Amino acid sequence: MRIDKERLLPLDMLLVRFGDTKKKVFLVGTIALLVTIGTYPQQLTKEVSFLVVDYSSAYNAIIGRPTLNAWRAAMSMYHLLVISTEYRIGEACGDQMAARKCYIAMLEMDDHLQVLNIEERRVTVEPIDDLDVISLEDNYLGWITRISTQTDPSICKELALFLKNNQDVFAWSHVDMLGINPNIMVHKLNVSSSFPLVRQKKRVFAQKRDKAIVEEICKLLEVDFIREVY
Repeated sequence: MRIDKERLLPLDMLLVRFGDTKKKVFLVGTIALLVTIGTYPQQLTKEVSFLVVDYSSAYNAIIGRPTLNAWRAAMSMYHLLVISTEYRIGEACGDQMAARKCYIAMLEMDDHLQVLNIEERRVTVEPIDDLDVISLEDNYLGWITRISTQTDPSICKELALFLKNNQDVFAWSHVDMLGINPNIMVHKLNVSSSFPLVRQKKRVFAQKRDKAIVEEICKLLEVDFIREVY
């Protein structure tokens, strides 16, 4: 935007839950800019204070609720409109194609960061030595565990035998997790019964994550771990 950096006012603050929730985002500063919305003659021009961050995003600027309230504006997500009512009725129309491109760009950016994070974790958790695969059940190829090759052979043999004799404690699928008797342990939410139930807003995920979530939910439904409520 070719704005002189000297116009930035320093501000020592930290943004929470901005972009990647696990990453802390520090402010570069604040700046006041004139913003005009609408088309002539139904226009509104106001000075808006923006928080400036050094962060990758598909959006150049985000208009928050305080600014919309100061404009006495009403926003319609369905119509992609911002309707201002301070002086006269005016409309600021959104570009659906541009909004869709920004949305897809953010999803691709999140997937890219997720892949980078996974690759970094894989590097940090690599074993320091080779592992021998121990089959706990000959009839089921997936029932395996691993023991370090540096383990003493006699100990390794005893350990493998011990694991085979106690393979019933392993949970290979959701069906194997039978739960705990409530007489031993039970989990409860300490919520007052006088408060009404609240349904959280549906969250949007990338296509691959959405598919994985659906598969996991189906597994939990099949074994009655969860149930649908209204």
